[in-house]
Amino acid sequence: MNEPFTKPFTKAEMEAMRRATRDEEGLKRRFWDKFKRGAGKIPFAEDLVAAFFCATDPSTPSRVKLILLGAIAYFVFPTDAITDLLPLIGFADDAAVLAAAITQVAGSITEEHKEKARKVLAETSA
Repeated sequence: MNEPFTKPFTKAEMEAMRRATRDEEGLKRRFWDKFKRGAGKIPFAEDLVAAFFCATDPSTPSRVKLILLGAIAYFVFPTDAITDLLPLIGFADDAAVLAAAITQVAGSITEEHKEKARKVLAETSA
């Protein structure tokens, strides 16, 4: 079983979480826009989309939503520590933030969320 992530959030992560909770609908739009632009380049795409479906699921507990929306906001907003335009390493910070978030809430991301993510990825690559 994964050990809980205990490192405190950085200032950038906290700000991303604040923004995500203020404008969830805008975050959803920006998420899909950025995802579609970079879908082929994102090595953690399935985890990212499954986390998105979990975060937007009405049955997901508020604490889990906050953590996942914060990680998704960090992916979406251009205030990354490392720009996403750099080949290979551009998404490294996004992946680290997402991995930390998923570690904290792993039990909340269901097989249904993962299946929806696989379906979206299959449609995107077709």
